[in-house]
Amino acid sequence: MHAHDRAVALGAGGLVGTAWTAGLARGLRHGGVDLGEADLIVGTSAGAITGALLATGQDPGRLATPVRPAGSGSTPPRVDGRRLGEVFAVLGQAAADPDGARRRVGRIALDAETGPEQAHVARMRAMVGTDDWPDRPLLIPVVDAETGEPAVLDRTSGAPLPVAVAASTAFPGIYPPITVDGRRYMDGALWSATNAALAAGARTLVVVDPQAHLFPRELLHRELAVAAAHTVVTVEPDPASIGVFGPDLNDRTAWEPAYRSGLRQAAEVAERLRSAWRTDTGADAAAGTGFGTED
Repeated sequence: MHAHDRAVALGAGGLVGTAWTAGLARGLRHGGVDLGEADLIVGTSAGAITGALLATGQDPGRLATPVRPAGSGSTPPRVDGRRLGEVFAVLGQAAADPDGARRRVGRIALDAETGPEQAHVARMRAMVGTDDWPDRPLLIPVVDAETGEPAVLDRTSGAPLPVAVAASTAFPGIYPPITVDGRRYMDGALWSATNAALAAGARTLVVVDPQAHLFPRELLHRELAVAAAHTVVTVEPDPASIGVFGPDLNDRTAWEPAYRSGLRQAAEVAERLRSAWRTDTGADAAAGTGFGTED
């Protein structure tokens, strides 16, 4: 017996990955595959934004163009370039001691001058469009900036939805760690790009990984082994989308092209997802076992 029939894990990818994922989700809905119907949604970093929209029943097409809040949150992030460079230097050597690396990155994040928490929360509130958590399960992974340990925020965490999304998208040196119940949290992707293991127990698991082309696939394979879903479908940017992304996943000028690329790619992905996304008893036989890759 599976704990969930269908689960979706939406991964990290910066501003460009946010736009691509939103376009993909919008295109899939148009093609008859509504990821918002999932029994469980795991949204990490950029994926937390689209995940929040899907889980609350909103149209991901609201992210076809960048959404800017009114007031203090309307200004661009105050990137601390020096601290951001330190973060990448630590992460580049993280393989030998990943736990220690996260703690060091957390210290950098707490010292960085990236503006007030409220400004980043306002940005995420404008994107998410609501303060209220959905009734269906939505898990938003974060990392404790002091301990480097992972945590998961959900509707029981006591934080409004935009605060949780802000915490999961708080990449050190770009955005400030976000306070929830006295703890400061930073980007959930510092633990895992997709956190697909949190979907353990699902019959069908769809993993959307906007930055799959940047990291070894072994990392995702370990997550999928823990999830142990009957059917897994992974979706990643195709070569045309990767070309649109460019070298900087936080390049705001690539937002709209990336969204359109996600829309385009959704047509092919929908064809391959339909049988796995069915909920009738014949779905298992039609979909088979193991995992397939969209690339």
